[in-house]
Amino acid sequence: MPDRLRFFLINPTAPEWRVTDGRAPSRANKTFRFSMLPSLCVAAAMPPNVQTRIIDEDVEPIDFDADADLIGISFMTFNAPRAYQIADRFRAQGKPVIFGGFHPTFLPDEAKEHADAVCIGEAEPNVPAMIADFTAGRLQPFYDLGPADLKGLRIPDRSLIRKSAYITPYAIQATRGCRYRCKFCSVAAFHRYRYRTRPIDEVLAELRVLGRNVLFIDDNLVADRDYAKALFAKMVPLRKCWAGQGSIDMAADEELLRLARASGCRGMFVGLESVSQENLRQSNKYFCRARDYVRAIARFHAAGIGIYAGIVLGMDHDTPAAFPATLDFLDEARIDAVQVTVLTPFPGTPLFDELDRQGRIFDKDWSKYDFNHVVFEPQNMSPQTLQAGHDWVCRKFYSLGPTLQRLWRTMRFLGPASTLATAVPLNLGYRRRFRANGVPYREAEGVPVTCSSGTPS
Repeated sequence: MPDRLRFFLINPTAPEWRVTDGRAPSRANKTFRFSMLPSLCVAAAMPPNVQTRIIDEDVEPIDFDADADLIGISFMTFNAPRAYQIADRFRAQGKPVIFGGFHPTFLPDEAKEHADAVCIGEAEPNVPAMIADFTAGRLQPFYDLGPADLKGLRIPDRSLIRKSAYITPYAIQATRGCRYRCKFCSVAAFHRYRYRTRPIDEVLAELRVLGRNVLFIDDNLVADRDYAKALFAKMVPLRKCWAGQGSIDMAADEELLRLARASGCRGMFVGLESVSQENLRQSNKYFCRARDYVRAIARFHAAGIGIYAGIVLGMDHDTPAAFPATLDFLDEARIDAVQVTVLTPFPGTPLFDELDRQGRIFDKDWSKYDFNHVVFEPQNMSPQTLQAGHDWVCRKFYSLGPTLQRLWRTMRFLGPASTLATAVPLNLGYRRRFRANGVPYREAEGVPVTCSSGTPS
């Protein structure tokens, strides 16, 4: 075994975005290439004798003839088939492969069929043990040493990625996990439904070495309000411009909103999920009150914070009327950008177990578990109607006229600079991405185009 171990860490992607020899990275996809932080954290957890190279298939092709001692592949469910293909090819050349990420964590036995070892859960506790065992020639099939201690984490070396290929290379985490138990959420399940915070001084130390435009990729940055307020107060002198993700109940705390804005917050991703309270209850999202959404979003806007909403279509209380109702609500609430997804039962979630037990999952081609394909039987419509309705909402929301109106409206409270940095890339990025995929041009047969009211129930 060489003194210096050469480790290749590969991030596979879908065929439509994959860079091959002679093909440049897709401009349409750059908006959504905002973080390689998980891979950078793996590299930061490596012992000093390991030389890590990160390969993102969104940005560069894989060199299968490269001289590497160990191959790592990190992946989610939708890119599992590609990950297995890559692993099989390297192993055929005699190169050992280790897996990590959400899908191997939830289905380790399946993943192990294509790898020499599987990292279950977070990398920081497992990686040093895996490398030590590999070096000693005793690599084990599975490693699961539990959640990481967030105190004393090394600051990732962002020179390991091609910074210009990402909308921002400056992603950071102050917290991990989520206290809530939403049935469809794989993030909370991956972190074992625990919520942990990093020492604020360590977060500030990392922020100081980053550029001005920062993205917090925490699942719920404001779950611990006292922690969030203390962090935001200490961030004010850093003069960052940042976006993050949090729950809608953040709007009820005026001090939290004020400190978020003062610290540089210009946008928050908020998982609203549904305009139906019955859907929210069934999903264990009991802390959300759909009828309060419009007022809550108005509070964000009054504080100078844009809202990028997450909406999920296909829950059990959705009928075809949910599509125009959702579109009406997005307009009434003045949402600045939206991610509209098809309900997806990811392995490892309570939703998957429930639908699988009911026999409602009809497709386990993991490549379709990308939020855009229907893989289960909805309760109150056909899979075809759900697919068409999803596409119809996306096409209508991101059509040119409404998009330009929305950006003008956003600019009036967010300001030109922040609008150009946040709302414009998201809106135009989705338009380009839908055009590249053909999504906005699949019309919905039988989908209603009018609705008496978009007000959530």
